[in-house]
Amino acid sequence: MIYRTGQDWLHTTRKRALLFGMSGLGKTYLSNMLRASGDWFHYSIDYRIGTRYMGEYIADNFKREAMKLPLLRELLMSDSVYIASNITFDNLAPLSTYLGKPGSPTRGGLEFDEYMRRQNQHRAAEIAALLDTGDFIDRAAEIYRLPNFICDTSGSICEVVDPDDPGDPVLSALESRLLMVWIKGSDAHTEELVRRFDRAPKPMYYLPEFLDRAWVNYRMEKGLREDEVDPDDFIRWAYASALESRQPRYSAMARRGVTVTAEEVTGVRSPADFEMLIARAIDRKDH
Repeated sequence: MIYRTGQDWLHTTRKRALLFGMSGLGKTYLSNMLRASGDWFHYSIDYRIGTRYMGEYIADNFKREAMKLPLLRELLMSDSVYIASNITFDNLAPLSTYLGKPGSPTRGGLEFDEYMRRQNQHRAAEIAALLDTGDFIDRAAEIYRLPNFICDTSGSICEVVDPDDPGDPVLSALESRLLMVWIKGSDAHTEELVRRFDRAPKPMYYLPEFLDRAWVNYRMEKGLREDEVDPDDFIRWAYASALESRQPRYSAMARRGVTVTAEEVTGVRSPADFEMLIARAIDRKDH
């Protein structure tokens, strides 16, 4: 780790940390709070994916739908309107909408092959965005004169790296520049995330082998053809097992850094609280 002790972390003039873990446990909350202090640069992996690497895919998808409407088609063909997504750190809906869900087209679903194509696009984009982190560390210091840097990762980071490979190129690049911090949730948190997801299913990135297996098993269990699948029902069915499969991957990643609990994160109200939390986590790792 780039900080050997809690005191090293507290006394350094350039604090650099990367937060990872399940969505909904506080990564973006902490990042927004640190950014608002004026001393931290907030690098959002999801935002980078949705703007730099998948922005054209997203905009083209909007245009594809707009071309189905005669009025908008005429305006687009004459360059009279401009269509683009308005992604923010707190609103990633354009990216989620583009990724979609597999299932019946009449229910808003995508054909499975198209869904997998977009998943593969996301995987390449996420890896590229993660590898851009070092460049943004340098830019934050050079351009904005911000001494501290927080990287807010996607919940699917564990799916695009090999946590058990000491030489994984993405993880090696990250741990050489930042302290990796796992926000670990409990079983109760997982259950709440499942309940939250059940109320409002949203697209996610999954490992291809997981998706292939889930797609076949779901249709066999339900006795459905591909074009009969309810997209929301499939995503709900797959979500809980996907979260379960991620835990050992997060745990393996955490060996390269430190672990804090979601309960500890709820007690953080200021950058000073965050800095003390990380210092304690570093010192815990040595015992």
